[in-house]
Amino acid sequence: MLSLFRPYAVLACAFLALSVPSALSARPAPDSFADLADKLLPTVVNISTSQTLKAPTQNAMPQLPPGSPLEDLFKNFLGPKPNAPRHVTSLGSGFIIDPSGYIVTNNHVIENSDQITVSLQDGTQMPAKLVGRDTKTDLALLKVTPKKPLPATHFGDSDKARIGDWVIAIGDPFGIGSTVTAGIVSARNRNINAGPYDDFIQTDAPINRGNSGGPLFNMDGDVVGINSQIYTPSGGSVGIGFAIPANLARQVVGQLRQFGAARRGWIGVRIQQVTQEIAEGLSLPTTQGALVADVTKDGPAAKAGLINGDLITGFDGKPVPDDRALPRIVADTPIGKSVNIDVLRKGKKQTMRISVQRLAEDTKPDKPVKAPPAPKNQPKLAQLGLTLGPLDAAARGKFKIRGNVQGVVITAVEGGSPAAEKNLKAGDVIVEVAGQAVKTPDDISKKVEADAKAGKKVELLLINRDGDLTYVGLRLG
Repeated sequence: MLSLFRPYAVLACAFLALSVPSALSARPAPDSFADLADKLLPTVVNISTSQTLKAPTQNAMPQLPPGSPLEDLFKNFLGPKPNAPRHVTSLGSGFIIDPSGYIVTNNHVIENSDQITVSLQDGTQMPAKLVGRDTKTDLALLKVTPKKPLPATHFGDSDKARIGDWVIAIGDPFGIGSTVTAGIVSARNRNINAGPYDDFIQTDAPINRGNSGGPLFNMDGDVVGINSQIYTPSGGSVGIGFAIPANLARQVVGQLRQFGAARRGWIGVRIQQVTQEIAEGLSLPTTQGALVADVTKDGPAAKAGLINGDLITGFDGKPVPDDRALPRIVADTPIGKSVNIDVLRKGKKQTMRISVQRLAEDTKPDKPVKAPPAPKNQPKLAQLGLTLGPLDAAARGKFKIRGNVQGVVITAVEGGSPAAEKNLKAGDVIVEVAGQAVKTPDDISKKVEADAKAGKKVELLLINRDGDLTYVGLRLG
């Protein structure tokens, strides 16, 4: 189980019983979960893995004088063969989705393993082979070869799961055997920075180490999530667990079964959140949508006519409420499909046609140009807390900036300044100010001074950091 160690607080409250209209009443708590658990337990499996770690390249035993009393101590601690390969094992959970032996689990349960063994509820053990895995969603598909059809479960519609719905989690925490826990859906659409497609279901059904890869069931016995992560200060459950939603898993698992890998849609844009400062800088009426910070050359978005500063508000008939939603929507779109994309450009709504392509692996960046150190005595932009310098060979060498990047380099950031608050740092390159390309520090100084005199409250910068473009809004004054 991957644990995210975060501080947490316990909140206490008192409340009075309220009369709730029957029309708003949810399904009542069952008298018992026994019948449902009895039906579902055979579909959940224990997954054990083993991995061989290579021997250390150097002698693990310290050099000690012959006959030293510490010699026996280190031998007992390191073992009789400290330089021999070591075998490590781990445990997790999974669930059967097809009677022929297909099993879903988390990628981190089986990652780097040499051998995978699946144990059924009746004690039957079978070797499993890896069909495919996806690191971006932490999902993996296994296959066993049973002598007879296995009891199987199926994915439900996780979009129908409501906050407050009853759910049960089944898995093998700590390797002690099949365990059933119950709780409710605590939250939806959680982003915990675990991956690019975070959309977790949060639950208070107790989940512990070893529950990873196990199913989260609704009261109809459908899998609505795959238990994946927990927040914990101790390694045990504190009632905050996270499950990958079934609607995301269903599509990925289907691709793993068909192709052995996930195939996602891609349109070739880098997007970012619209902050209040950025909305003011671009004169946007809202902070909703996904802001285009960069467009890949010759990519689908470039061919469709998208440019930096466009605000994407809809894709294939689906609303885009924020920058987190668009990657998930695009990834789920069939490759090769042509769809409408709705954008807001300089206050005007536009609809373009775009053809979705397959997401490929990232390529390695070009090697930076080597050059002597940057010169001293660089002008300081006091209004924003920035020290700027020309993007010459010296600056490119010092900050490892590629030759195709153009603009003005930031050489220092004053602590407590507007720039520091937005996490700008030395080595960032200012490409544009308020939509205008800049080539020298003087270009920026004149532009900021003029905008401040004109009463402008926010200065919008387009920043290049390590080859990626990002809009940053800085308040003047």
